[in-house]
Amino acid sequence: MKEGAATTRFALPSRVLHWLMAPMVIAQLLIGVTMVAALSYYPLLLAIHRPLGVLILGFAVVRLANRLRHRPPPFLSTMSGAERRIATWSEYLLYALLLVQPLTGWAMLSAARFPVTLVGPLRLPGIAPHNIDVFAVLREWHGAFAFLLFLTFTAHMCAVLFHTLVLRDRLLDRMALWRVRPASPPDQAEL
Repeated sequence: MKEGAATTRFALPSRVLHWLMAPMVIAQLLIGVTMVAALSYYPLLLAIHRPLGVLILGFAVVRLANRLRHRPPPFLSTMSGAERRIATWSEYLLYALLLVQPLTGWAMLSAARFPVTLVGPLRLPGIAPHNIDVFAVLREWHGAFAFLLFLTFTAHMCAVLFHTLVLRDRLLDRMALWRVRPASPPDQAEL
């Protein structure tokens, strides 16, 4: 790969963490919706939801540390100033939600004195006082943050699809794990 092409992509650790975490977040959102809609599967889904939330929290901390160490590549020239600001602030919002959402769930369970069991006897300590009113507030926040995470994640996916399928500006190449072909010159028919 040419040296110039490398600067247009995120650092390899950033790309690996992104693609490891994306399916976890999608699964967690689907599990959360299914937990509410299909109560017969609730115990099984809850047993998956809690440790997966802890795993997402761990990955979010690692991703944030990685993000602070590696500057992102410059924005594409096809993005306006407003799009660049929206992309930057939506990235901050995603990082915040990926940290706050699992912490809110953990605190909610702590307030209800429900243990967060990871594997077998391994449990997380409580991080909130046992209080039913605190539990109720945290439960509302957990639901609101989940909805906001869903909206932010969906907006992120729509933006990537728009750039990939409509603008065809190779935005996805910045985060790709696969080998990226150099951009070909525009076809005369497209001009």
